Amino acid sequence: MMNTNKVKLTNKEFSRQLEIRTKRFAIEIIKVLSRLNRTPAGKVISYQILKSATFIGANYREANRSVSKADFRSKISICIKEAAETQYWIELIYEAELLDENKIRTLHKECSELLALFNSIYQQCKEK
Repeated sequence: MMNTNKVKLTNKEFSRQLEIRTKRFAIEIIKVLSRLNRTPAGKVISYQILKSATFIGANYREANRSVSKADFRSKISICIKEAAETQYWIELIYEAELLDENKIRTLHKECSELLALFNSIYQQCKEK
């Protein structure tokens, strides 16, 4: 999780911490998926959430290395879409009771926070 203290981070420090956070989130998803049953539904859900959850951090890393503000904004919009999709798959896992409720709630909370952060970043880009 990111530092929630009232310390003002530079944009570079914030970006680095968010890159680390999105990678940790992807790793947690990978670990959780190892416990998902290999039924046809489990395979489909695993594949979909693995793609969307790992694409969040990959696209954020690309955004931080973008060549223009428009490119940055475009990559952030992809982060939003991938986080929203990941949230959907987490909700399916939870509602279908496929995995431990507490772990899924933790992942859902983190995904929601990431989604809110990317929405905020995108809105700030639009305002500039």
